[in-house]
Amino acid sequence: MKRFLLIILLCPFIFGFSQSKITSIETVVIEDKSDPRALEILKKVNKNYKENSPKSLESYAYKSYEKISLDIDEDSISQFNRFFDDTNLLKKKRQKDSLNNISAKKIFEKSKLFLWERAQEFLYSKKYGEKINILDNRISGLKQPIYEMIALQQSNRDKVPNQLKQENRGLYRFYLTDSIEMDGRKTFVIRFREVNYKKSNKQRKYNGAIYVDTETYGVKKIENFSKNKNDGIITSTWTFFSNKWFLTQETVKLKMSNMSMQEDNKENPEQKKSKTSFGAYAFLTSRYFDYVSPIDEDKKDFKGYTFTVKNADGKTLDLYRTDPLTERESNTYKTIDSLGKKYNIDRKAQVLSGLLNGAIRVGSLDFALDEIVNYNLYEGFRVGLKAKLNENFNPYFSPDYYFAYGFKDDKWKYGIGLDIKTTLDKNSYFRIEHYDDVTASGEFYRKLWSFKMRTSNYGNNINNDRYYHFRGVSVSYNNDVTNALTVVLNARRNREEARFDYSFRNSGASFENFNTLVTLKYSPNSTNIMTPQGKSLIDQKFPEIYLNYEQSYKMFGGDFDYTRFDMLFLHNFKTRLGTTGFRLYGGIVLGEAPIWKNFTMNGLASPRKDFNFNLTSYLGFATLEGGKYYNDKFVAYYLTHKLPVYFKSFGQNISTFDFVLRGTIGDMKHPEYHDFRFRKLDHLYQEVGLEWNNFLSSYFNLGLFYRVGYYTTPNFKQNFAIQFKLKLLDF
Repeated sequence: MKRFLLIILLCPFIFGFSQSKITSIETVVIEDKSDPRALEILKKVNKNYKENSPKSLESYAYKSYEKISLDIDEDSISQFNRFFDDTNLLKKKRQKDSLNNISAKKIFEKSKLFLWERAQEFLYSKKYGEKINILDNRISGLKQPIYEMIALQQSNRDKVPNQLKQENRGLYRFYLTDSIEMDGRKTFVIRFREVNYKKSNKQRKYNGAIYVDTETYGVKKIENFSKNKNDGIITSTWTFFSNKWFLTQETVKLKMSNMSMQEDNKENPEQKKSKTSFGAYAFLTSRYFDYVSPIDEDKKDFKGYTFTVKNADGKTLDLYRTDPLTERESNTYKTIDSLGKKYNIDRKAQVLSGLLNGAIRVGSLDFALDEIVNYNLYEGFRVGLKAKLNENFNPYFSPDYYFAYGFKDDKWKYGIGLDIKTTLDKNSYFRIEHYDDVTASGEFYRKLWSFKMRTSNYGNNINNDRYYHFRGVSVSYNNDVTNALTVVLNARRNREEARFDYSFRNSGASFENFNTLVTLKYSPNSTNIMTPQGKSLIDQKFPEIYLNYEQSYKMFGGDFDYTRFDMLFLHNFKTRLGTTGFRLYGGIVLGEAPIWKNFTMNGLASPRKDFNFNLTSYLGFATLEGGKYYNDKFVAYYLTHKLPVYFKSFGQNISTFDFVLRGTIGDMKHPEYHDFRFRKLDHLYQEVGLEWNNFLSSYFNLGLFYRVGYYTTPNFKQNFAIQFKLKLLDF
């Protein structure tokens, strides 16, 4: 039962709109190519999409009410009840915790398995952007809301449906089948089916239908049907308001699984037990209403993050329900809430919430995932533990501590800090910390990077042992000025020492350093929500800019007065030719600074091996030797392009290919200041690669890379590298 309840809890996270799901028109001749007339209409739909979108208005507002549930199909409920009336299944004893122990009949006869209601308000202004207010929310089985969950937006409300996307045109075959009238407007009917769709006797001829307004070429309705009858349907419907097409309704029914019940044959016990199956379905109903355009644009209505939770206890949901709850739905809260209390589902839900932000939550403690285990050439395997007291301890004060041990250098490292929040409405806090640790020389600052970006960089130093030790204190202030702009101000006083054979200007390898660091992050399109744990990133969208400005001073015992600046620009966009992503980054050091305050070129390869195999790195080069190249100024790029070509190898996952091009160039003004073996990289270094996404239907990407240009060597093995990447890390 515990596992069963957790599956119910996870249901909304996997309850995405599966867009591969048809009505049957027998008179249409089906060919394995799209109807040119249908393609021409869809081309005009894409062309007019922005003009038909509500966001082409100056401003608007509307509300929504959504209801998600998990239940047995209505046709199966009576059969389910008869089954329990006719069998003594519940009287049998079992040692394991199961449905029997808590009376499956009591739960399923009068209650759904899961229910989630949410009411939202959508505000939009060209001047201030979009604001989404969670007006109220209730999830069966949970007393405390999962904020990352209640902010999920899985509808076609403000995005191009998958079937209409130009890059997905090759996944479907489209057929213009009819012209009808809907709501007094003439409408084209375009049926579609998947390219790899093989119709059997139990399957439909099509996967769905698109209804297109003949005057504006706006989408009126999209229907997605399951391949197998009775397995599900997804419908999105739009309404014409203020000369734009607003989403007005969405309904979903998807078969999740079959529940099988086993019954003894009383007349002949030796025969096999008979099984009765009941289909478990996920249902969603969304209604959008109270459209207003234009609206009074008040800046205070748009302040803060994209999402604001007004209420989350469900007490005001009656104000927004478009239909009253059925008796079965009303019973769900009482029944599932009691189960949630019995099995402490709230605590498990908070653990899940913490995982989304890179932490394991246990009561008042959050344990950071990225401190548990790592590997680099200097420390070898590094294991550690970082614990932070969360809002259950105190909403304003949050102490933390970490310790780590490197098996190769045989040294302990530690750090202790305290966050002091100035408000609970946004991320705004002071931080004091003391630390004694090591890190790689010349690394690009990763402050304010998302958990996914940091995870992508874990393999950055597998073949780099040029580390330095730092011990000191820092005081910082972190403030989210707006939803898009974050600023961090930091002052640090450190003692720093190289952990390799090194001397800077014949003055040794150990120095005192007092510096300030200003970090900016600008992400205008990403969406965030404030939670009791702090700001949570809901959807990382591009472009993004990260800036770091470091200034050292010959005061408070400091030995340097250098200036260090670096920048990272990220962008990702789609066209009819595929999806293109690029990272442009670089940095410069002005003044005299030790090598660890210059820039390493992020090599991942090892010169001591004949075969280069490494894990992906956010800014790394698969074929470049680690710890070999340093510059005091450089620029670099990472360009990737996913072709709109899809194929299957094994299993169900669809694979694609990415073409990758990486390059960097820079210089060092005074390499003689640094006494150790290294080279400056003052010519263009480039490598090209091909990534196979979902390699052999797995959740890994396999990349093959080859060094080209000035630094190519006669040795093929030195020029070639194989790289693995978790698919979840994406771009």
